[in-house]
Amino acid sequence: MVDEKPNKYEHQDSLPIPTYEEATSSRPSSSQSYLGPQEISHDAERQGLLGRDRPSQHHGYERPTVQSNRSSLDLDFLPSSNGSSRRSSAEALQREMQEMEVEEPGNLNSRTNRFSKRFTSLTHSLSSINLPFRQWLPSAQYIRARIPSLPQNLRFQPNWIIVGRIFAIFLVVFIIWLFFISDLFAVGNRRRVNMFKPEDVRNFVQNHIDADKIQQNLQHATQYDHMAGTEGNYFLAKWVETSFTQAGLEMVGLERFDVYLNYPKEGGRRVAIIDPPELAWEAKIEEELAYPPEFEAQQTMVFHGHSKTGNVTGPLIYVNYGSRDDFQHLVDSGIDFTGSIVLVRYYGSQGDRALKVKAAEQAAAVGCIIYSDPAEDGFLKGEPYPKGRYMPSDGVQRGSVGLSSWVTGDVLSPGFASLPGERRRDSPEDNPGLVKIPSIPLAWRDAQKLLQALKGHGKKIEDPKAIGGVPDVEWWAGDSGSPTVHLMNDQIEKERESIYNVLGRITGLEQPEKSIIVGNHRDAWCFGGADPGSGTAVMLEVARIFGELRDQGWRPRRSIEFASWDGEEYNMIGSTEHVEARIEDLRRDAFAYLNVDVAVTGSDFTADGPIFESALLRVLDRITDPKDGNRTLLQIWEDNKSTMAGLGSGSDFVAFLDLAGASSLDMSFTGDPFPYHSCYDNFDWMAKFGDPGFRYHKAMAQIWALLILDLADRPLLPFDFNVYAREVAKYVDELERHVDAKRGTHPPLNFKPLKDAARTFVSNAKIFEDWGTAWSDTVFDSGGFESNAMAIKRMSHNTRMGNFETNLLDVDGGLPGREQFKHTIFAPQLWDTYGTAYFPGVRDAADEGEWELAQRQLEKVAG
Repeated sequence: MVDEKPNKYEHQDSLPIPTYEEATSSRPSSSQSYLGPQEISHDAERQGLLGRDRPSQHHGYERPTVQSNRSSLDLDFLPSSNGSSRRSSAEALQREMQEMEVEEPGNLNSRTNRFSKRFTSLTHSLSSINLPFRQWLPSAQYIRARIPSLPQNLRFQPNWIIVGRIFAIFLVVFIIWLFFISDLFAVGNRRRVNMFKPEDVRNFVQNHIDADKIQQNLQHATQYDHMAGTEGNYFLAKWVETSFTQAGLEMVGLERFDVYLNYPKEGGRRVAIIDPPELAWEAKIEEELAYPPEFEAQQTMVFHGHSKTGNVTGPLIYVNYGSRDDFQHLVDSGIDFTGSIVLVRYYGSQGDRALKVKAAEQAAAVGCIIYSDPAEDGFLKGEPYPKGRYMPSDGVQRGSVGLSSWVTGDVLSPGFASLPGERRRDSPEDNPGLVKIPSIPLAWRDAQKLLQALKGHGKKIEDPKAIGGVPDVEWWAGDSGSPTVHLMNDQIEKERESIYNVLGRITGLEQPEKSIIVGNHRDAWCFGGADPGSGTAVMLEVARIFGELRDQGWRPRRSIEFASWDGEEYNMIGSTEHVEARIEDLRRDAFAYLNVDVAVTGSDFTADGPIFESALLRVLDRITDPKDGNRTLLQIWEDNKSTMAGLGSGSDFVAFLDLAGASSLDMSFTGDPFPYHSCYDNFDWMAKFGDPGFRYHKAMAQIWALLILDLADRPLLPFDFNVYAREVAKYVDELERHVDAKRGTHPPLNFKPLKDAARTFVSNAKIFEDWGTAWSDTVFDSGGFESNAMAIKRMSHNTRMGNFETNLLDVDGGLPGREQFKHTIFAPQLWDTYGTAYFPGVRDAADEGEWELAQRQLEKVAG
């Protein structure tokens, strides 16, 4: 059994703390050669350089100051092809370090406008890895060439006072340089960073996660409904703020934005059959109470976020999943949608509810009803709630119909933050982020009556893929002669509703301006047991653990920022506005963003973001599966042949990856369908069916915390460019197949430039790996100690890795037609928000048949 392996996961009641003498003493460099093998290993681990696993009215958030180290990479000291041993590579590196010239530290903080420059090409971004290391001091020849010559009449009459002063200046500079290379002064508080053994810290983090505390967090977070902009969500924000403060985080506070939101009115929504009279009927719309009346738990009304106000009537037509292909199939069969109200079901070939409404709008329908079908998430899957995990007959999936693949964040301020008092605002009318016809969600209990009323109208549906699971229904499509339906959506629309992010941080010691950002959204459509409460409960426990570490004197090398986002359910609003408010800082200094939205709905672990693969798998190897105690999560991952895909949309990583260029990860324990976005997604559901005992919540907290630790505290940033490069090559092949399937008789695009760029990426990624190997060998051969000059090179290497994804942004351009999205490799698909569009500029153009634009986009990305 994994748990029986000696000493691997030994429990420690508290983190070993060094004595005052241990913490403040440092061995002189001259004594390093006298260390025995055992002592060398101990000091190396203490420094953390050789891990054992080597292969308005509320206070606003005070933004941290930012300083950026010059991003540069020295490749000259990498091992040669004929000297690949550890000793030869180390000696070559030491010779290089002896010859290296060093710039004054004050010049390391610069280039604040670096990322305002225009993206040029994928090839340029990838080949920048190969740029030679910039020398830090001018050469002797450079200095001699610039020493002023004495005038001719004074050539043999030197002013010895001036000569003496010049000599004194050079002497002072030499002494400072000597102090620097002798490591009498550590760079970036490195000695304080290295007070704790890395493995002790990892064990402390892993062993101190408390499932009971996570359960208590979730119970508190789900006591009342808390939609974005409501009083309930503000009270919850204050509770999270208090939790962050009690955990010992720094700079804790609320961050306010004023954004466009809509809310349902009591009596303002109606779905009814009004003609013929004998079929007259009206939908109940609202869910039953999820909790008994004595609990006095207020529930949110049923509606669609960012829906259109409207009061319309028209013939009813059933359009399966509401994809564009579904509409086109019925058009080809002779059905005219003009003036109709369409009925579609959730999930299926069009997973985004917003794009179902948009497809109906483009087909000339005047209204759209979306219902939850039991074949997808109800009794045909298993026992419905409260006896089982599935959606009951009255359960309704709320959700946003904002077009988040076209505009992300506040739809009235795309590209800039909706700060309080911001005057620039777009209009809700004819807004590219909003649909133009009203919509409303229904339970299958109500949809059953509508489906039954279609019997005998239009064509009878024979395709089993278009037949749902609603009982006692004969499936017909309907047509212009179908029963007339009245759809009303009278709502409250607020162009400036306040939402609040909650922020806190732990400041790093070595590179405090660089950050690892950790996020989960807080707002929910009702009680939010799984979505997002499970993630919120886990994040608060992770923050508590890192607060305990901080209390014991530990600090990470790089800063850790915690964020509880508001407004995610509408359109990832809080996170997007935060990114837009800090866009230059984040493009320069955000190394990574780690997102957990729904932490747990089952036992299957999933994660996306290929650059993190090595770090994630290393973490999974430490954690035992809660259900199968004989296997680690890594073994299960490998047995399932799991992989990490690119990110599309649907959660708060969008702005960080697609706007700021911060490498992003999203992860979850998933399972069978659950009462998604209904009031039955609550604490009771989670405790009985989602994760009894909260064992998988604990596992998620361990994964999240260990990943944060890996990214924030390893000397070398643990990005895996080999995996990233391998996946990019696959993306190119996938794009070519997709384009070939779309082009018909059009001549094929020239993919050679993009394939060449992908091959360049593969070869350059190896250089990153070689750099890390050479650094590790050098530090190992020096007994685990790192000189100041070597530390600066390492930090510059980390900065280059951290900024790599930012260099893939088309900052001055963006995707044609949706310029807010800047990433040239990843973006949500235009007509599949949750799917990833690899090389989206090319794919968008190909999907629309704009072949000249597609070729230009391909060449632009490839260079």
